[in-house]
Amino acid sequence: MALLLAAVMGLAVYGMFHGIRMYRAEARLPGDLAVALEVGATRTTATSSAIDRLGMRYAPQVLRLMGPKRVEALRRKLDMAGNPGGLTVDRYAARRAVYGGLGGLVSVGMLLNGHLFFSVFFLLYGLFWTDVLLRAAISRRKDDIERTLPDFLDVLAVVVSAGLGFRQALERVAEKYEGPWADELSITLRQMDMGVGRREAFEQLRKRNESDQVSMFVSALQQGEELGAPIVDTLIQIANDMRRTDAQNARRKAAKAVPKATLIVTGFMLPGTMILIVAGFYYASQVDLSDIFGG
Repeated sequence: MALLLAAVMGLAVYGMFHGIRMYRAEARLPGDLAVALEVGATRTTATSSAIDRLGMRYAPQVLRLMGPKRVEALRRKLDMAGNPGGLTVDRYAARRAVYGGLGGLVSVGMLLNGHLFFSVFFLLYGLFWTDVLLRAAISRRKDDIERTLPDFLDVLAVVVSAGLGFRQALERVAEKYEGPWADELSITLRQMDMGVGRREAFEQLRKRNESDQVSMFVSALQQGEELGAPIVDTLIQIANDMRRTDAQNARRKAAKAVPKATLIVTGFMLPGTMILIVAGFYYASQVDLSDIFGG
């Protein structure tokens, strides 16, 4: 009897898990979410995943309110950011729905309590926090690519000069690198493997990155291919030009930092120092030194 009961329980448990598996197999995920799971959803944190699940039912409404043009612009921004944390169009809409809803509720509560400033702050936070994170990811990815590109070109020039063709050298060097630039090259190489022409693949690489150095790299390759210039000399020249541009940008940023530092000193530190001095004189004027020194 015990063996029969155990067998029945085992069949029930197997049927339950089999039914769950069939249900999950038949459930259709949004296209962008399926792509994110394919390329690696492990990049998404547990908190972000919970927010995505909470707001996914409202994502279609958010996308309809955005309109086709803004959604297309969002896709380009996500490409430029490298889909940080597995972020896709649907996940962006889900997070914006959750953050917007929570920000709106907190904003109403603050407004009812008479806190107008905090009400506006939480409303703006809920509406634009996802966009702020996306812009920060775009800027960070751009800086990483521009910092990696000159050294990458030096190594690529050495490998090409050793006798490998440009396509094989590009793949060999890309395997040794990690980060956003390696991801971009992997996408470009995959497109070329699928039949996209070399010129078109690199042109799409340029469109995915709003970076002057990437644009310089693509333009120089295309011009070298048209003019028949040696690829090694072209790569070395590009790397040198990029380092020269980096040095000029660094000097430009340093020149802009001096007026900002002066503004901070004159706008905050100097008035604060003057207030301390005046307050010290004021309180010192009310002290009778004869009481202190016994005179």
